[in-house]
Amino acid sequence: MPSIISRSGFIALCFPAACICGHAAEPLPALGASTENLTVSGLSSGGFMAVQFHVAHSALVRGAGVLAGGPYYCAQGSATRALSSCMSPNFFLPMPEPEALHEEVEKQAAANRIDAPGNLAGSRIWLLSGGEDPVVKDRVVDAVHTFYLKWLPESAIVHERLPDAGHAMIAPQAKNACEVTAPPYISHCGDFDAPGRLLAHLLGGLRARASVASGELLAFGQSEFIRPDAGMADTAYVYLPAGCRAGGCRIHIAFHGCRQNAETAGEAWMRESGYNQWAESNRLIVLYPQTASTEDPNGCWDWWGYTGAGYHLRSAPQIDAVRRMTERLSAKPAP
Repeated sequence: MPSIISRSGFIALCFPAACICGHAAEPLPALGASTENLTVSGLSSGGFMAVQFHVAHSALVRGAGVLAGGPYYCAQGSATRALSSCMSPNFFLPMPEPEALHEEVEKQAAANRIDAPGNLAGSRIWLLSGGEDPVVKDRVVDAVHTFYLKWLPESAIVHERLPDAGHAMIAPQAKNACEVTAPPYISHCGDFDAPGRLLAHLLGGLRARASVASGELLAFGQSEFIRPDAGMADTAYVYLPAGCRAGGCRIHIAFHGCRQNAETAGEAWMRESGYNQWAESNRLIVLYPQTASTEDPNGCWDWWGYTGAGYHLRSAPQIDAVRRMTERLSAKPAP
C-alpha cells in the first residue's frame, strides 16, 4: 500500500493530486437551519474527528457515524501512539485502556473545556469496520463501541462489519471494488450504502434516497472561521438540497479522511461519497469542512495534536471552526 510520512510523523494514504473545480468561493450563507439533531460522521481521520467533535459538543450533537476511526483521545497527544496503538494495535502496542479515556473526558468536562458527558446519553452511534482494511484495524473500531458504552445503552450503538471491505467509504455507486484501498477511497460492496445506513440510525426513519442530487454543492470561504496554523483550507463546501435556502433543514457534518481533502482529491468526497442523494430527499444540509496540506501535509484532521495539546477540546482550532460554521448555517438570513 503506497504511503508517505508527513513532517509530523503521521502516515497517510497517498494518491495523485486532482484538480479542484474552479469557481469563486462565496461566504457561507445564513440559512436558518435547525441545530436540533445535528449529526456528524467521518472516514479514518475524519472518523476520529467525528468522535472528538461529538464528545466536545455533546450538548449539541445527537449522533456520530464512525467509519474506520477510533475513540476519543486515543492518541493522547502522541503521533507515535496514533501510528501504532490507534491504527494497528498489538500485544506490545495496545489500545489505551477505556478507563484512561473516560478519565480524560471527566477531567476536561469538570474544567468546562468540553460539554458534560451526561449529554451523550441521548446519542446514537453507527460504526463500520472492514475486514480487509490495512490501515485501521477492526479492534480500533471495537474500542469506539467500548468507549461509548460508559454513557450509552447497547441498543444505541450499531457496529456493522464488512469482511471484504478495504479502507474506504462504502457507497453503492462507487467505482472501486469492495476490497480496494485506493483513490478516491470510496468503494462499493454490493448494495451496502454506508451514508444511508448511518443517517437512518442517527436520525430515525428517512425518505428513500433521491436518484439525483439536484441541489447546490456550494464552495464557500472557510478562511473567516479559521485561525492561523489550524491546518484548514481557505475554501470548504456545503450541499444545499432544493428548498433549504428557505430555512428549517437539519445539518450533518461529513469529515473526509487523510488525502481526501479538496486540495488533494478535488471534489470526489463531496460528490461521490453518497451523502447528497440522502440529503436531497430528507432536507439535510451536508457541511464538508476542509483541511489544508500545511500543518499536516497529508490533510488529516488533527486527532493527535499537531495544532496543539488541546486539539480535542471545544477551543481546539478545528473543532471551534466547524462549530462556528454550524452557527452561521443556523443563523437567520438577513431580511
